Amino acid sequence: MKRTKIFKEIDELISSSCEGCFLHLYFKKEFSKTYAHSFCINQCTVGQKLQEKGKSLINAQK
Repeated sequence: MKRTKIFKEIDELISSSCEGCFLHLYFKKEFSKTYAHSFCINQCTVGQKLQEKGKSLINAQK
């Protein structure tokens, strides 16, 4: 898979799912920015998809 295609998929995923996410805003307000970020990376399904895309970027580079 080409790197540019992967970057476009990542951008589309972030713009459609992450921007304005209610959970992120709630956790940032109630706990902290760090907690919200950690939640997105470790527990959110979109965060897991982004990690998979990132791994495919690394593999595409090799």
